[in-house]
Amino acid sequence: MELNITKPIIFLDLETTGINIANDRIIEISLLKIYPDGKQEIRTERINPTIPIPAVSTAIHGITDEDVKDCPTFAQQAPGYNQFIGNADLAGYNAIKFDFPLLVEEFLRVNIDFDLRTRKLVDVQNIFHKMEQRTLSAAYQFYCNKELVNAHSAEGDTVATYEIMKAQIDRYKDASFKDKSGKITQPIQNNIAALSEFSYYNQNADLVGQIIFNQQNQEVFNFGKHKGKTVVEVFKIEPAYYDWMMKADFPLSTKKVITEIKLRGFNNSSVKIG
Repeated sequence: MELNITKPIIFLDLETTGINIANDRIIEISLLKIYPDGKQEIRTERINPTIPIPAVSTAIHGITDEDVKDCPTFAQQAPGYNQFIGNADLAGYNAIKFDFPLLVEEFLRVNIDFDLRTRKLVDVQNIFHKMEQRTLSAAYQFYCNKELVNAHSAEGDTVATYEIMKAQIDRYKDASFKDKSGKITQPIQNNIAALSEFSYYNQNADLVGQIIFNQQNQEVFNFGKHKGKTVVEVFKIEPAYYDWMMKADFPLSTKKVITEIKLRGFNNSSVKIG
């Protein structure tokens, strides 16, 4: 089944120096752009991360420092990526937790405010795990009856993810599913808004899920000693916690969110004299 879309969607995959959102870098990127009329464009490039690639990462994707030493940096390519992506929605495999946040982090490092809030985000892995509990290679075999020969190459994983999502829509179009409240719903619908909603386990306020929304739609911490408390409440009773987070090893995208919350609280508490 082809995707029912009203605007372009980008399927993406990143190969990286590691899995730390705040510190690691992209070394290969593949962007597969699908248009509403079915037209496809793909852009795949290797990137010089400007930091060493650990051996443990090379063992996974096979890319070495020597392979990327003459490649352009992300800073050099970022304007082109931003233009290619445009206003497209985004999809990927394990992308909500990793690829999307790391891509945003790379953009923020070069002062490009790549905003995800105006986009629908679909994570094919989360759809798969909710329905079948498998890995990418197993998902490809399960849904497409194909062997993923070139696993852990950015383009191979990107194209496989696109094919899997189309097969998921076919397989589950008549399925029913119980959400956390026990309500029975139809999970897989051929539109990006429904697929994006089904891709999330929590409603995140930041990209990596350090801050989530509670049932009252308030931002709350999802880690550490203040887990479950609202960010506004914590910053009010313990102002130093904001300073600690800004100096600590959190992603720039998370720091951007807590700064917006802090400024919003400051503006709301200000007294205006007319």
